[in-house]
Amino acid sequence: MSRPRRKAALPVMLIVAILVAPLSVSAEDAIEKAGVGVGVSAGNVVLLPIKALSVFVGLAVGAASFVLSGGNAELTKQIWNDVTEGPYVITPEVARAGIGERPELQKK
Repeated sequence: MSRPRRKAALPVMLIVAILVAPLSVSAEDAIEKAGVGVGVSAGNVVLLPIKALSVFVGLAVGAASFVLSGGNAELTKQIWNDVTEGPYVITPEVARAGIGERPELQKK
């Protein structure tokens, strides 16, 4: 990818991440909301391209497994199910599940 094209891709990815970020966040004050929004958006900027690449590679590997295993549809279906299941975007709920419950935030 050429340098000007890479420079143009970054703002597009940031805009997409901001648009994908959830509008309602369940944090209490404005600073927490902003922090959660920035964290979720930054996470999505990283996760979305990786997830897309993972899905495309998984679909190709699943198709190859069908051919190489002599038509084993169960194996192919299992590979495709594993690579295509979500989550596709990070939401505050997904982030919260990743770090666990934090009682100090529940008290507010």
